[in-house]
Amino acid sequence: MPVGVPKVPFLNPNPEPEPDSAVEEIDSMEEKATWVDLYNRLYRQRLLFLGQDLEEEIANTIVGLMIYLSIEDPYWDQTLYINSIGGLVFPGLAVYDTINFVPPDVKTVCLGIAASMASVILIGGTVKERCAFPNARVMIHQPRMVDFDDRSSELGFEGDTLLHLRECVAQIYVQRTNKPHWVIAVDLERDTFMSAEEAINYGIIDGVYICEDEDEE
Repeated sequence: MPVGVPKVPFLNPNPEPEPDSAVEEIDSMEEKATWVDLYNRLYRQRLLFLGQDLEEEIANTIVGLMIYLSIEDPYWDQTLYINSIGGLVFPGLAVYDTINFVPPDVKTVCLGIAASMASVILIGGTVKERCAFPNARVMIHQPRMVDFDDRSSELGFEGDTLLHLRECVAQIYVQRTNKPHWVIAVDLERDTFMSAEEAINYGIIDGVYICEDEDEE
């Protein structure tokens, strides 16, 4: 967990009978509250975060949370907020597969940027539940050697295996965007950046959050 994460109160969802006065109520709440760090409090509301480079530790944390929360309540939808420039292929595929494995719907939301494998996770959310903020950016490209961890050679990955993984990622984009394979293949050969609106047109997300003031105008 990042250094300096603030703590917030978490109250018992089954409180005791209400106190007689407002002062007693405030004192009672402070005494009964359990102080937890901000992210743990949000996790309890099924709000998850990918806000760093995608590596084994953060991927395993997200996978574990999704599975645990789905066991605790298989009907409470989860939301994964993404602000990441991507990272390693295998951790990214682990998160993608888990999103499609757990019973609840998983809404994916891009704020900031979802690039490389982070865009694969973004597109993997429940269809009609993939969104972005207005100024968010999405970037797609083909997985490269730097996207595999340094142990690839130790594990004996051959060239054919790496090519298979690249094709696996391409197929995810094909299936999720309904675009022809050749279109995806061309776009993945370079860093293809998109605005939120362009990402909708491409089929990566389904909607863009609009500020209430803009909506009124």
